[in-house]
This record gives sequence, C-alpha cells and structure tokens, in this order.
Amino acid sequence: MVNYCVYQDRCHAEVEQKMKEFLLIDEAKEEILLYLMKENYLNEERFTRSYIRGKFYIKHWGKAKIKMHLRQKQISEKMISSCFDEIDEDDYRKTIVRIYEDYSSKQKGLKEYQKKSKTIKYLISRGFEYEKINDIFD
Repeated sequence: MVNYCVYQDRCHAEVEQKMKEFLLIDEAKEEILLYLMKENYLNEERFTRSYIRGKFYIKHWGKAKIKMHLRQKQISEKMISSCFDEIDEDDYRKTIVRIYEDYSSKQKGLKEYQKKSKTIKYLISRGFEYEKINDIFD
C-alpha cells in the first residue's frame, strides 16, 4: 500500500478500494490506513490540492467539473472549498478566454450567435460556470 500511495497522491476512498482487492480483515485495514496517515503517505489535503492543480492546469477543466469529481472521490465540501485557492483567478479567466477562442475559431459555416451558443455549451461541458463565461464576454 505504501508503494501505491508513493506512486501518486491518493484519497482515502481510492486506498480503501485498493484494499478490498486484498481481502483483509477490518482491523488490518484500519491499521494500514492509520499507518499511511501517520507516516504522511496518505494526506487528503495534499491529494485535493494536487488533483485541483492537475485537472485545471493540465486538463483545463473548470471548477464545477473538478468539484464534481472530487465529490465522487468522497472529499468533503469543506476540504474542496478550502483547496480551490490552488487556481489563480487570473489564470482561470485566461483559460476560459483561450478555450473560447480556440473552439470558436474551429466552428465553420455558422452564424455568429450559433458559434457563441455552441462555444458556451462546450465551456459548460468542460466545467466552467455560466456566470464566469458570461462575465468575460459581456
């Protein structure tokens, strides 16, 4: 389990899921989890922060999509909210503008309002908030 946690940051749910494969008794699972947390192999805040950074700066996901995926990994709302300072607001704004321009320029043969509508839908599917998108283009 140490190797599993060292390879990349993991959340508690991922570690528990991995331990199910080993068919351990409950006491052993608890001991392993306690050891991993005590030795700082398993750190929920570190995982959340690195997950947010990676999904935004590498995959260019919006906050809504990142938040949804973190909830699926059973990360608390409080933890998610406190870690979103990893995304610089200026970078967030620039990313929305860049994705908007890239996607919009690829739309051929459409009227301007159709391009805008299609591009906004695309940005929303990437997890960006409608209010943020609207603020930028109003």
